Amino acid sequence: MEAVALTGGMISAIIAIVIAIILLAILFTFVPVALWISALAAGVKVSILTLIGMRLRRVTPSRIVNPLIKAHKAGIDVTINQLESHYLAGGNVDRVVNALIAAHRANIELTFERCAAIDLAGRDVLEAVQMSVNPKVIETPFIAGVAMNGIEVKAKARITVRANIDRLVGGAGEETIIARVGEGIVSTIGSAKGHTEVLENPDMISQTVLAKGLDSGTAFEILSIDIADVDVGKNIGAELQMEQAEADKNIAQAKAEERRAMAVANEQEMVARVQEMKAKVVEAEAEVPLALAEAFKSGNLGVMDYMNYQNVQADTSMRNSISKMDDSHSKGDE
Repeated sequence: MEAVALTGGMISAIIAIVIAIILLAILFTFVPVALWISALAAGVKVSILTLIGMRLRRVTPSRIVNPLIKAHKAGIDVTINQLESHYLAGGNVDRVVNALIAAHRANIELTFERCAAIDLAGRDVLEAVQMSVNPKVIETPFIAGVAMNGIEVKAKARITVRANIDRLVGGAGEETIIARVGEGIVSTIGSAKGHTEVLENPDMISQTVLAKGLDSGTAFEILSIDIADVDVGKNIGAELQMEQAEADKNIAQAKAEERRAMAVANEQEMVARVQEMKAKVVEAEAEVPLALAEAFKSGNLGVMDYMNYQNVQADTSMRNSISKMDDSHSKGDE
């Protein structure tokens, strides 16, 4: 009986130990005790209830406590509520804290609210702070413009920009800067009297473009615009003149073809009219014998009258022949 009782007590003790281990595992899993200890060691006061509340609000405690420890060590005054609200809004807490530390080290005035707004706007606030300290160089592709003499000039520019933190929210990006600089380069080349003027003074492009204030409304401040390369392209003016001459030639050929077609049509019309007149003459000549027969039959024309008519025709024909012979002799004598 005593052995049975001893065995039952051991089993109960083992079960109690297992239950205690399970409860401790659940407790340490749900309550980040190690994180709480790390915060206390770093001098950051975070209660266990606060960490449990984060778990209940589905907030990863390490995403809040670790940046809080980092900010406390760097001397940045932020609260756990600010970090947690930014996390719940979908922001990147660690990046915001890193940006605040970088701005603090560079003596750039940047509040947590401003930094959080920039992060929630989709901008990389840490990169913006770094760009404020270390300006960025943006290189444009070759931009072509045509001078007044018709020669194409291609220019490539390097734009040195610095992030403007005050205009990061709502400001235009790098694409707008490149587009505006490209427009300025094209207009500057187009206003030059000749391509040699641009080749001799490429700095006139950068000075003219820089004076236009192209960074207004953007998230950047343009520090300088440098022309990296200038090249001569095609003779656009000559090509346009050649194309115009070819077009004029085609138009002239079309008009000449139109006039030729009209002349051919007029000639064909004249031929048709002559043929029609010949047909009428033949038709009239065919009616002469019929008219003579009708005159003989009705008695309006006698035999002697017809003979006189034939004599008159013969006489007229002979006179015509003699006149032609005289004309030929006179031409021969000449």
